[in-house]
Amino acid sequence: MNNLIDLARHIPTPEAVLTVSYSPIRLPMDGREPLELRLTAPASGGGFPIVLLSHGFGPSNYIPSKDGYAPLAQFWSERGFAVIQPTHASSRVGGLPADAPGAPFFWRERVQEMKVILDRLPDVERQALAIAGQLDRSRIAAAGHSFGGHTVGLLLGARIGGEDLSDPRISAGILMAAPGRGGKDLTGSNATRFPFFDVDFSRLSTRSLVVCGDGDDPHFTTRGPAWHADAFHDGPGADALLMMRGVGHGLGGIAGIDAKETEIEAPDVLEATKRLTLAWLRTALHEDLSAWAKARAAVDGPAAALANLTVRESDRKSMNELDGRA
Repeated sequence: MNNLIDLARHIPTPEAVLTVSYSPIRLPMDGREPLELRLTAPASGGGFPIVLLSHGFGPSNYIPSKDGYAPLAQFWSERGFAVIQPTHASSRVGGLPADAPGAPFFWRERVQEMKVILDRLPDVERQALAIAGQLDRSRIAAAGHSFGGHTVGLLLGARIGGEDLSDPRISAGILMAAPGRGGKDLTGSNATRFPFFDVDFSRLSTRSLVVCGDGDDPHFTTRGPAWHADAFHDGPGADALLMMRGVGHGLGGIAGIDAKETEIEAPDVLEATKRLTLAWLRTALHEDLSAWAKARAAVDGPAAALANLTVRESDRKSMNELDGRA
């Protein structure tokens, strides 16, 4: 029950179930402190698809860690997913020292941390006894917000300097308010400060959803909110673009309720963001082949004021085929 939700109610979503959360799960890493995680999943059942959720580099002390993004992580896990949240090397509260190589952004280390999680899923399960043996390792998605979107983009096939950091174990991804093209698309000072934003999305081949806010005006570039949609326009694997209406970089509050990251608090748009990303995940990971088509219909109809949806023709065809099979 949420008295603040109105139009988002038209976007269908499953009923919430009880969840269990384990934190901190610790995974050893060579030459550094262990990687700490939070795992949240349904308290009963099994065969849960996995979502690796990569946090951003926001202004708060604790939200950029395994303890942030509760509105999103909890929503997904209450509806059938096992959500794994690392505290990345860039985290202020639990990351690597500020004088360590790669500081303060640790963009390469962040990608490696996500791969370590996949390498050591058996270790994760051993530290989360209630869901041991219940994770479906054949269905894995990665989702990232802001700088987390940069991390996930590289895992999905985007490249920096031609280097391939992708991971074939990840079959679907969501980029939320992710950085766009770097280099000449950035202001001079930001191009110097963020050379790792010079990403080539043309090799981003893993199926992905790009989510932006139409009020998200980044300070890195003069291109405005459209900059965050570059992965959709350049990435052959990106099959849909959701432009959420009336919200900024925090997409209405996905990082945290009443948080610094949530510069525009919009409960109805936040709910729509949660429901639409869930629907896309449920179809992309073969949990419910009709979920995304039903959510799209709501965006085209009674929930149209909350988001603008653009899809590739290939996505239209695949959704029509899935509708026929559902």
